[in-house]
Amino acid sequence: MDLKDWAGAAAIVTGGASGLGAATAKALTQAGLKVALFDLSDDMGTALATELEGLFCHVDVSDPASVAAGLDKVQAELGAPRVLVNCAGIAPASKTVSRGEPHDIGAFTKTINVNLIGSFICASQAAARMVAADPFAPDGARGVIINTASVAAFDGQIGQVAYSASKGGIVGMTLPMARDLADKGVRVCAIAPGLFLTPLLEGLPEDVQTSLGAQVPFPSRLGQPAEFGKLVCSIVDNPMLNGEVIRLDGAIRMAPR
Repeated sequence: MDLKDWAGAAAIVTGGASGLGAATAKALTQAGLKVALFDLSDDMGTALATELEGLFCHVDVSDPASVAAGLDKVQAELGAPRVLVNCAGIAPASKTVSRGEPHDIGAFTKTINVNLIGSFICASQAAARMVAADPFAPDGARGVIINTASVAAFDGQIGQVAYSASKGGIVGMTLPMARDLADKGVRVCAIAPGLFLTPLLEGLPEDVQTSLGAQVPFPSRLGQPAEFGKLVCSIVDNPMLNGEVIRLDGAIRMAPR
């Protein structure tokens, strides 16, 4: 079974209205899948879904009821989800102690709720739909879940304590989730991107972007979101990729700051 065999299958991309999520949605659409975008940005999400002839769902990934409603809409309009790519996330910057004050617990909790718990909610609920569907390959394959970690899970920088904790959780749940779902024909992987040209970095001055890109050993530039989408398609395409966290970072290892 390879990527062409997934043509017509329903795929969900959280955080799909922009950045890595939008690039992933475009790549999966080009591969022939029917794509649904889960996002809070109605205008951007609706515009991209229209462009891709896909489906937009206003979904808060940290709210189980909101995720369930989105999945109901996908199932009704596109069929049972076969691919889930979790790209929704936030990245606040704050130190453990700053100017004598402890890290704001609300900001820390929100980061965990969106990045880690939100990814788990979507993965768990989507997996239940995949498991309930019939296998569509001779090996019993029912679906693929791809979560987005970060090099910050391994090389967290100063001020990234909440973000790194959330992404470290993504890394930690990859193998057990893959093992949980192995006998049901659902694969699970994670991608840990390095420095990519997402909206956050696009807002920086060009000389700062160039400086950041120069930190990458090779190729010495910022990653393109399309390259993330390309790896997503490769994971879906290759049935032996399971339980793995793949760094997509040009061999960078982040310095403390």
